[in-house]
Amino acid sequence: MNANAGVPGVNRSRERVLDWFSRTAPLVVWSEMDSPLGPLYLARSEAGLCRLAIGVTEDNFRARLPARAKSSRNPDALREAQEQLFAYFDGCQVRFCLPVDLGEMTCFQQGVLRQACAIPAGELRSYGDIARDMGSPRASRAVGQALGRNPVPIVVPCHRVVGSDGRLTGYSGARGIESKRWLLRLEGAPVKEVPGE
Repeated sequence: MNANAGVPGVNRSRERVLDWFSRTAPLVVWSEMDSPLGPLYLARSEAGLCRLAIGVTEDNFRARLPARAKSSRNPDALREAQEQLFAYFDGCQVRFCLPVDLGEMTCFQQGVLRQACAIPAGELRSYGDIARDMGSPRASRAVGQALGRNPVPIVVPCHRVVGSDGRLTGYSGARGIESKRWLLRLEGAPVKEVPGE
């Protein structure tokens, strides 16, 4: 039991905080859609698409939304993103034209994700390639970590980055590497079958 329950000063403070939060917290709208990889949830802040998760539960997805924001389910607000994703999953050559909010990422992480966005569909780059392109040839591990934190996979195509030997390494989407392989095949990329992968 909460020892402060029913204490007038604590209750008034809590009410003030909740009132302040309801007036000042930024709004994040979210929705869901079906995809060949399982349920897909997406969210948008005022700055742009801020979350995309595949194969998770609604509760899990909502727990990943920015903590300092209010959230509201609003499919209409995400209609454009859903239409582009449906076209992508139908095999169309889609160049996503959506604002993306990477405000929670560091400058280095944002740079890595910009490099991933520059990889054309059907092509692959290695973690080392990205590190060299950023002027930090020894930072391939940090590149991998940044890609692992990508809040909007598929739209920011981190799946196009592979190991230096062509091996498909980690992917945060549902079913991990199996999903990465599926996305690359959808795009017509030359996917190597590496024993032990």
